Amino acid sequence: MKEIIDAALATEATSSDFSAIPLPESYRGAVVLKEQTGMFEGMATRDKEPVKSLHVREVPTPEPGPGEALIAVMASSINYNTVWSSIFEPMPTFGFLERYARSGDPWAARHDQPYHVLGSDLAGVVLRTGPGVRGWKPGDRVVAHCLSIELTHPDGHDDAMLDPEQRIWGFETNYGGLAELSLVKTNQLMPMPAHLTWEEAASPGLVNSTAYRQLVSRNGAAMKQGDVVLVWGAAGGLGSYATQLALNGGAIPVCVVSGSRKAELVRSLGAELVIDRAEEGYRFWRDERTPDPREWKRFGSRIRELTGGEDPNIVFEHPGRETFGASVYVARRGGTVVTCASTSGFQHEYDNRYLWMGLKRIIGSHFANYREAWAANRLVARGMVHPTLSSVYPLDEVGAAAQSVHRNEHSGKVGVLCLSPGEGLGVRDAEKRARHLPAINRFRTG
Repeated sequence: MKEIIDAALATEATSSDFSAIPLPESYRGAVVLKEQTGMFEGMATRDKEPVKSLHVREVPTPEPGPGEALIAVMASSINYNTVWSSIFEPMPTFGFLERYARSGDPWAARHDQPYHVLGSDLAGVVLRTGPGVRGWKPGDRVVAHCLSIELTHPDGHDDAMLDPEQRIWGFETNYGGLAELSLVKTNQLMPMPAHLTWEEAASPGLVNSTAYRQLVSRNGAAMKQGDVVLVWGAAGGLGSYATQLALNGGAIPVCVVSGSRKAELVRSLGAELVIDRAEEGYRFWRDERTPDPREWKRFGSRIRELTGGEDPNIVFEHPGRETFGASVYVARRGGTVVTCASTSGFQHEYDNRYLWMGLKRIIGSHFANYREAWAANRLVARGMVHPTLSSVYPLDEVGAAAQSVHRNEHSGKVGVLCLSPGEGLGVRDAEKRARHLPAINRFRTG
């Protein structure tokens, strides 16, 4: 591993240098264990602790198959799918690995293991490529998006997210990015933005691409200039990128946050219309089973107060159960609720009268296809969208990192150092970095 790290940090290292480094037989990865999937049974979701279920273990190094690459992971980040995996909700991810192994692909059998290496983001260096790979070689500095796709079915050739064999790498496949090495398909790879550090470059991938598809793409809400966009959790992982995309696209974001620190963060992004849920005390449920439409109406009135009487054209919805009824209610007549994730619960309730009589639409959105992910990464590389990295943990403390996200103690993204020996490494364009440094560091807490 020392040879790999030294080569990754050396600006003069060539493709031949990386090809000559012998691969280790094993590497350290953040795993959940099949034998522990029942450890949280009977507990409420909020009481389950990723710090108890996420372990850093040595696992065997996989050989890259056709169209695949083995990546030296310098840094990764925590996404909510890592939290779900670590608390075994809505189901243990080992079922995904077992189904993948039965898919008929002889290389897929490797993914069915008694351990699951998690993680759906990375920034690192290509170490090896499998047969048939073109366009990528050892030594290339890359980030990875998380769509693992087969494209053997016609449905995927218009939009890869519709392919019946699409999976989320590191969630529905093994050998994810929260590790020293990772196995990816080479059509997941994108160039690493040259002005960012390893940990900064690793943080936007999943959430930035997801927000891009939800808001900008024709497969999502197809946002246009002047649209009022309600962004839930605007200082969080998804919302912080949605806010930037709305502002870049000439839309008018109404940013919902919880707490004064988060309100300051989204204002520093350029958002002018901010609702602090903690300060204004919105409670959309009277109890566990009873929504409160009076709060929907109070919330809608507050939005109109901020916008000069306009309702949202688009609601960027990802909290799920807690907020979905309010989202449907406040969307303007003919407006769109675009939804993913459901971090507060998958079973939604809303009053369908407001949907059908208001001619509103609900669009389901799930990650992004390669074209959308590439476009989202291009905005980062050009300095138009910036990382929202707030804190960084070493790989050995990945359980604590996931727990901070589970408890919503974070803003923006939480990074994890894998092979990188420290923060601040990996920058190749110092001049561009200097121009954007205040924006890059906006979410940093220390």
